[in-house]
Amino acid sequence: MRRIPLIGGTVLSAALVLSLAACGGDEKGGTEGGTSAGALRGRGPITFVTGKDRSGYLQKQIDNWNTEHPKEQVRIIELPDEPNDQRQQMIQNATTRSDAYSVLNLDVVWTAEFAANRWLAELPKDQIDLSKMLPATITTGQYRNRLFAVPSTSDAGMLYYRKDLLDKAGISTPPKTYAEMWDACDKVAKLPEGKGLDCWFTEVNKTESLTISAVEAIESHGGSIVGPDGRPALNTPQAKAGLEFLAKAKAERMPKEAVTLDTEGGRRHFQSGKLLFQRQWPYQYALANSGDGSSKVAGRFAVAPLPGPTGPGVANLGGHNLAISAFAKNKATSLDFIRYLTGEQSQRANLLATSQAPTVAALYDDPEMVKRFPYLPVLKAAIGNARPRPVAVKYGDVTAAIQGSVYDAVTGKTPVDRALSDLQAKLTPLTAQ
Repeated sequence: MRRIPLIGGTVLSAALVLSLAACGGDEKGGTEGGTSAGALRGRGPITFVTGKDRSGYLQKQIDNWNTEHPKEQVRIIELPDEPNDQRQQMIQNATTRSDAYSVLNLDVVWTAEFAANRWLAELPKDQIDLSKMLPATITTGQYRNRLFAVPSTSDAGMLYYRKDLLDKAGISTPPKTYAEMWDACDKVAKLPEGKGLDCWFTEVNKTESLTISAVEAIESHGGSIVGPDGRPALNTPQAKAGLEFLAKAKAERMPKEAVTLDTEGGRRHFQSGKLLFQRQWPYQYALANSGDGSSKVAGRFAVAPLPGPTGPGVANLGGHNLAISAFAKNKATSLDFIRYLTGEQSQRANLLATSQAPTVAALYDDPEMVKRFPYLPVLKAAIGNARPRPVAVKYGDVTAAIQGSVYDAVTGKTPVDRALSDLQAKLTPLTAQ
């Protein structure tokens, strides 16, 4: 997933009180992670470990680097497309203290877990220029006020919609509320072009994406999964309203196959012309507008902020950061490579080629970029107001608990009230100090 950005002050404060008693390691230098940032030494070949590159552009960036650095070649190691699988493979490599992985492309929400477990090398702040980055993205690479990762791409969910069909239905503006979105679906369904069209889709399959959907639904209703005090906050009317909305929408407004669709499955469903509204990441924009015949909606859709109960909703902050494995060789080369990929020139080229959200703030206001990607102002605002997933050292256990309980609720296996009380009980020890 191109995933989710910011760690708001409220949630970050919860993360800072998490106990590190269970984390191994020491405070020595060398190959130990989580140590003070000294000189990163070693030059030579490295690997870049990342999820599957859907755009095909990453290899071109690597080729450019390799041409200019013949003695410091970079080899891509592509992991599975599903974030849960990526995380597991990176953890397996780290727990064996293997030097096979050099630079890691981390989901922003993994920073606390990887840093606390000393799987990452601390990065020297005085050797990395973060001044051009969106402030929200910088925070995602920090743990206990120390820098462990550099923002590479940001992300926030947006509403993709079939502008051509809304126009035909006499709807001049995209919906700002759920009620307006359902009303638009009903109007479009009466058109000849609207027969058999699915209304809306956000991911509800039992993966990391379900955690994101839960965050957005609950936050949009004024609740939160973890409260300002760092404790689970699922016993509130707001959390109940958010999960009830998600369950009802899955039953009444989503494709029948919704629980089997992942991020790419949702993209293909929208691009096939079978979906009116979709919650999706920015990366889809370029693919859905492709003129190679792979998209039936090219030039026929637009994007807008996510709707909510009474007005614009809350997006989840996503994205990816680049970090150096604590056990990697050639850390000096790895740092240079991170600076190369996160520099303004590389991010500009990546935006043009993939439509992935940059972390360099100026690109969102660049007239050339805005002309090419009209959604950039919407995305910049979404990132600035987005909410993170729960920040936790035991993030893997936390997200697994969320996925299990929310999935049971949205599929009707468990009543919403019980699913929330079960999740409250599961998260309490996982977030305890």
